[in-house]
Amino acid sequence: MRKLLLTIAISGLPVIANAHGCIKGAAVGGVAGHVAGHHAVAGAAVGCVIGHHRATVKEKEAKQAGPGKPTDGAPSH
Repeated sequence: MRKLLLTIAISGLPVIANAHGCIKGAAVGGVAGHVAGHHAVAGAAVGCVIGHHRATVKEKEAKQAGPGKPTDGAPSH
């Protein structure tokens, strides 16, 4: 039953947050919530919000850096 609820929660979250970082955050948050006391659904929801926020910040930084300038330190080829 818990797996079903988790699956439903994760499948509905990308629609709410436009999936910018949400899926990755929800997966990590769900695992962390489960390990921290069987709160996987709450962890997935919070992970989605945090993942979406981090993706938005990263996108804004990329726009400010300008085209052709990497923001993550990786060499550009």
